[in-house]
Amino acid sequence: MESQLLSIMNKMKNFKRRFSLSVPRTETIEENEFTEQINQLNIRHTQGLTPDRLGPPSHDASPVSPEPTTPGAQSPSHLHYHSKAQHRRFSMEDVSKRMSLPMDIRLPPEFLKKLQMENENSPLCKPLSRMSRRASLSDIGFGKLETYVKLGKLGEGTYATVFKGRSKLTENLVALKEIRLEHDEGAPCTAIREVSLLKNLKHANIVTLHDIIHTDRCLTLVFEYLDSDLKQYLDNCGNLMSMHNVKIFMFQLLRGLSYCHKRKILHRDLKPQNLLINDKGELKLADFGLARAKSVPTKTYSNEVVTLWYRPPDVLLGSTEYSTPIDMWGVGCILYEMATGRPMFPGATVKEELHLIFRLMGTPTEETWPGISSNEEFMSYLFPQYRPQALINHVPRLDTEGIDLLSALLLYDTRSRLSSETALRHPYFLSLGDNIHNLADTASVFSLREVQLQKDPGHRSSVFQPLGRGKNRRQSIF
Repeated sequence: MESQLLSIMNKMKNFKRRFSLSVPRTETIEENEFTEQINQLNIRHTQGLTPDRLGPPSHDASPVSPEPTTPGAQSPSHLHYHSKAQHRRFSMEDVSKRMSLPMDIRLPPEFLKKLQMENENSPLCKPLSRMSRRASLSDIGFGKLETYVKLGKLGEGTYATVFKGRSKLTENLVALKEIRLEHDEGAPCTAIREVSLLKNLKHANIVTLHDIIHTDRCLTLVFEYLDSDLKQYLDNCGNLMSMHNVKIFMFQLLRGLSYCHKRKILHRDLKPQNLLINDKGELKLADFGLARAKSVPTKTYSNEVVTLWYRPPDVLLGSTEYSTPIDMWGVGCILYEMATGRPMFPGATVKEELHLIFRLMGTPTEETWPGISSNEEFMSYLFPQYRPQALINHVPRLDTEGIDLLSALLLYDTRSRLSSETALRHPYFLSLGDNIHNLADTASVFSLREVQLQKDPGHRSSVFQPLGRGKNRRQSIF
């Protein structure tokens, strides 16, 4: 029994050590958000302190002298202070502010009672320590498997299985991503990377990580639940989307990506299957398993990133020195796919992928791609000298501004390729209005009255109804 316990403790230590290498702070996901809120709440509490009085003060009460605990004079430092709010009952709003929890959470009655007792026994409402916050969250149910009920399997990937679930705390649907832990190796680096990045990304167009549960056998990430993805959305509307909806989805994609890029985070695996969509039409970036923060000292990355169809030519040709433009090529491919209903470059091999790109966009030259003539891998393929074709002939449903945006995203020279922030200001999005650029990070674009989805021409039912998951559920689920 002791050996088993020792083994479990060692595994926990190894996991925490590996996790700490990627995460600046390894506290519970909510901790880094509510420190300031707690301190502000405590300031309000301490400002209302009054000496030697219990309960709310009366307006006509005369000052009461403190009673000395020992004979003789009593110095001001020995006054007994009691909080005016000592006997009031905690409301859900108080607890939510103190713990930084969602307002729709269903806190267990025993937890509220415990918090009330702790408050009565602590005259000075001190800020919660890191350990206290972690313990309090555990009391509520965070970090525990029994808090979530599995409702069915959604899919299975290389190192994880995803289940649809329900939170007992909020009664909301969640997605439970179970990552299997190897006996001696602990959590995969992709899981550690995904957690370390997502716990600090709070945006309306990025999937929310609600909770992290670590057991001896698996690491479970609890995400908000979204009913479908862009690939399924296209399938459900017969690959014929409203061009107005294409624009709204495109803006949301760029909005979430811009938020990441401002924080020097590269997604590195953009594709329709990793863009989740809920029944409101909100699009959110998911699957950050291949994402990473771009650090200044390290410029060399793996070139085995981005699904082949959405991989930029510079990475296809072996480049390992890349930055945010790696994601922008994929954005262009996704825009094309939404507008046409078919993938832009569906190659089966790297050579075929490059061939499809060059046949449409033209074989690169020193003018379109400075330095390409010295790329040994490119020269070894001996590609024919294709001339670039007019994109409007391949995407006739896209207007002039849309074609201009698509062309700017699919440039060979990474230095000239449009950035996510600049793309958001492209004339293509003028019809969405100016207010869309003034939204808070956590505000949905649909909070604006002028931004509404239309019914897609090929869709048999309303776009606002939940989209069912088909039999061919994607294998890579955030």
